[in-house]
Amino acid sequence: MPVTVVVGTQWGDEGKAKVIDLLAESHDYVVRYQGGHNAGHTVVVGDQKYALQLIPSGVLYDHVVPVIGNGVVVDLPTLFKEIDTLESRGVSCARLKVSSLAQLIFPWHQALDALIEGQRGDAKIGTTLKGIGPAYADKALRVGIRAGEVRDIARFAERVRERGVAASELLVARGGQAIDIDHVVETFTALATRLAPYIADTVNVLHDALADGNEVLLEGAQATFLDIDHGTYPYVTSSHPIAGGATVGSGLGPRDISRVVGITKAYTTRVGAGPFPTELTDERGDAIVDIGKEFGTVTGRRRRPGWLDLVMLRHAVRLNSLTEFALTKVDVLDDFESIDVCVGYTVDGVALRGYPDDVDVLGRVTPKYVTLPGWKKTLRGCRSYADLPSEAKAFVDLIEREVGVPVSIIGVGPGRDECVVRT
Repeated sequence: MPVTVVVGTQWGDEGKAKVIDLLAESHDYVVRYQGGHNAGHTVVVGDQKYALQLIPSGVLYDHVVPVIGNGVVVDLPTLFKEIDTLESRGVSCARLKVSSLAQLIFPWHQALDALIEGQRGDAKIGTTLKGIGPAYADKALRVGIRAGEVRDIARFAERVRERGVAASELLVARGGQAIDIDHVVETFTALATRLAPYIADTVNVLHDALADGNEVLLEGAQATFLDIDHGTYPYVTSSHPIAGGATVGSGLGPRDISRVVGITKAYTTRVGAGPFPTELTDERGDAIVDIGKEFGTVTGRRRRPGWLDLVMLRHAVRLNSLTEFALTKVDVLDDFESIDVCVGYTVDGVALRGYPDDVDVLGRVTPKYVTLPGWKKTLRGCRSYADLPSEAKAFVDLIEREVGVPVSIIGVGPGRDECVVRT
């Protein structure tokens, strides 16, 4: 059962791309299983930085087949911009496969996203305005257009016109602007022609790959607490980033999975609105943002910083059946005199047994912290666990003790090789 799933265990931006890039070297297929171009993954190889939105991180290895799975919503202009950028830098995308079952995003999805968010006033969710939610809504309404439909260009153009007219009427009725249907049909027919060679029956491709003894890595976007069911609803994404979503979004079965790696930063961040028990609004939070370069890969928005929350991680272990953690960006804390770690919650003076299922309760909890001494030295040169200072080891030990799952990878810098792998 040689399938590994990589999931974010916080509110996203945990450094999944670096861990996926590290693991991809020993895999044959890397599959993006949900989300869209609202999520950015950054990989640093030597002095080169690659910012990816739709194409799986494994594309940087010549032996890896990158797959955009059926659970993804695909924005074609973004996809081809990404392909063109990678290929201009010498990274071939010829091996890329796009699921025939993946849903496509159109300009009306983005227009509706912006219109709805704008009309929320002070109750904004913080959507990236990429059209992700409306595209998934069309999927659920069974009116979406699938990527595989580009194999019949004439029929595809008819479908785009039909859906565009209906969506334009909806936008106008809600106070928005009409869509230029002719322009959209012309633009997307050209994009569809370019997409056709990449289309594949990826569900059977992946099952055949497993039957032939290949190793498969399933890559999630966003993270556990942005899951539409299990996240801090309504401040969530529109898909299932959790490990269970990997089976739905790839077509592989639960018994195919043998390893589930949860990615967590050494602290916590989130983008947009929503409760955040360990949020830091002081100079320590500013330092985390500045040192960790905590600005969105896609949006450029400043992320909200806070201390590591082990209540969240314990819940993430349950939701994802995690076999291990990869702890990233530990080096960001190199200069801190002390480090707080949340190990529990109380609300109205009463200790909570677990992570609350009510977002309003989560907004009222008081974190219980353990304070650890900082290591006050750079970790960038560490390549084995023995190299880590005792204070950093104590930090890792606390995490493992509280969440009950081992930490197998420790990130000590942004580069591909700047990590400690424990075997």
